[in-house]
Amino acid sequence: MPSYHPSPGHLSTFSEMKVLPKLQLLEAKMYTTKLQIVISILVIFRSPSLALMNISDNHPLDRSVGTQVIHVNAFRGIVSIRDNNVLSEWDGILDYKNALLAAKLFSKMACVLAKMDQAVFPSFDDISKALVNQASNHYPSTRGLTYTVLPIRVKNLAQYGMAMKDMCRAFPTYFAQQQKKGTALEIDPNSCFEVQLLSFMGLSICGEIPGL
Repeated sequence: MPSYHPSPGHLSTFSEMKVLPKLQLLEAKMYTTKLQIVISILVIFRSPSLALMNISDNHPLDRSVGTQVIHVNAFRGIVSIRDNNVLSEWDGILDYKNALLAAKLFSKMACVLAKMDQAVFPSFDDISKALVNQASNHYPSTRGLTYTVLPIRVKNLAQYGMAMKDMCRAFPTYFAQQQKKGTALEIDPNSCFEVQLLSFMGLSICGEIPGL
């Protein structure tokens, strides 16, 4: 019986058939590794914006507390406040996704915009639960936080979100900076506007600028 001697072309095809599964397995492993890297990068970039949120319910929430009407939009990460107190009327926005706060002070005819300090502010979840339970004594307090208004106008409010732009549309808006502990004693208390949200959020907005 004649012996079979595969041609060089057949040998090449046979070798490729043995190598092909290994290459496919290697490509699959490389794809999985790349996918894991991409997911890790997305998590790293998303985590800081969610640090204050920890949202457990995405349904809008509306509550009236005293003279205030408070709206919570979990999807946008925004808490809106309307305080109808005739002695200290103000509107406010807490933007948790961008860690920003804004307040429209009617008696001063001005808006202020500041950065929220994630280390001291109650989380979005804290505020939502406090509104639902109507009990805020178990949540972190911001009593004593003081913001100094800077004589710097915000020229393009839209870059900080449409909620900020819509609220402050008719008023000049100024940047404000949180005062470090111990430095607030240098501020004239007569220049301050007291902002209260529930019983555990008290802020002082102080400064001497035109219209404020």
